[in-house]
This record gives sequence, C-alpha cells and structure tokens, in this order.
Amino acid sequence: MAKYKSLFKVRGSIDDVSFFKTEDGYSIRSKSSLDKDRVKNDPAFQRTRENNMEFGNSASSGKALRHACLDLVSNAKDRKLASRLTQVMTQVKNEDLTSVRGQRTPAVGILTPLGRLPLKGFNFNRRSVLSEVLLTDFSLDIVTGTVVINSFVPNQKLRVPEGATHVEFSAGFLNLDLATGVKDFQLSNIENIPINGTAIVVTLIPAAPAAGTGQSFYLLKVAYFQEINGLQYPLKNGVYNALQIIEVL
Repeated sequence: MAKYKSLFKVRGSIDDVSFFKTEDGYSIRSKSSLDKDRVKNDPAFQRTRENNMEFGNSASSGKALRHACLDLVSNAKDRKLASRLTQVMTQVKNEDLTSVRGQRTPAVGILTPLGRLPLKGFNFNRRSVLSEVLLTDFSLDIVTGTVVINSFVPNQKLRVPEGATHVEFSAGFLNLDLATGVKDFQLSNIENIPINGTAIVVTLIPAAPAAGTGQSFYLLKVAYFQEINGLQYPLKNGVYNALQIIEVL
C-alpha cells in the first residue's frame, strides 16, 4: 500500500485510485476490478468465501468482547484495538479443530487451552502495556475475581507519566459465551491512590463472581489522573491508561 505526501489532504476516489486516512497518515490504493457477484458465486472463489466467513466470525467475536467490558475499555484503548482484537480472535479460531473450513469460529477454538492462550495478556492499549506500567506482582483469585497487590509503593513500583498525581486501580470479572453472546460483567471497587512513597495493599473485589456457561475473563486496569485545585482529571484523556486480560479460563 503506497503512502503519499502532499500539500492537499485528499479523501475519496479519482478514477481508479482511492485516497484515505489511517492512523499512520494518508494512503493510496487502486480500486479492485473484482465483481462482488463473481466473488459470491464463482466456484473459483470458494476459498475466498470461506476465508471471508471466518474473518467475519473473528471480527464479531472481537466486537463482543470489547462491548462486554466497555466500562473498562472506554478510556484505555488505542485506535487499532478493533483490528488487533480481530487478529487475536483469528488465532483463537485457528484452534477450532473440529469445524470444516469456512465454519471455524473463536467460540469453538476458545474451548481449548491453546485457543485461550492468545487472549491471555492481551493489552487493550498498545501504547501502555500493563507489564511496563505496573512494576510489581499481583495475585488473582479465579473464584471471586479478586486481585491483590501487596506492599505497593506507587512512586517505586509504577511507571509514572509526567503530570500524574494519582493512580486508580480497578478490576473486572467477565463471563462471555462467544457462541451466544450472553455475558455477565462484574466490576470491582475502584482504588484511587496518591502517587507517593507510602506502602499500601490494593485489594480489588468484583461485586460478584461472573455467572454463565461461557469463558471467564479477568481484567486489571491502571488509570492516571492529575489533581488541580482539589479536583482530579484524567491524564491526557487516558492515553497512559493500561488494561490487560490477565487470565482466561
């Protein structure tokens, strides 16, 4: 895919060339000459149809996961989250070893240990990875979803962005059935802490264990704030916030 530099920011099409904007700048590509009906019906494109079906299933599963935990994701994500999560769900789908080609889904792949592996450790904000932000260990109770950070000293065990005065921790316990879309999402208490040298124990307990017959997702979030005249404001609209799936069962 070509990129171009110009005094003029062009979007749309000129003849057989399309111009569009991405996160990385303006790009250009030629239009496809393939007819949609041919792709849909021609036997020569059977593999294409199968790939498109499986891609759609992966995209839908990624969307279901994003929406299921939107309360945490909304201010801890990057612009390419949707496409990155679709890629991960494609890896999950590849572990569906029972369905025929074209009908493999993440809903089946995630039932296996290898199918769950790509989602464990997934960061919703690639600009802020949890392991590079939280510089200490934590424990997880898979029954209750409780996360505990012992002997936490904010100015020693946290990578603090410039301007941050407070850090906020929260956790989520999600049960999501990718086959049906049925979900149950439980949020923990929120611990807001001044960034200083005082050691504390951070305990995050979801309101209740997530219920259902799907898979269990455990999430941990770190968010930064700046206090001005007694009020706290999200630091740079959450650009430094980290949110990770710490376990999938």
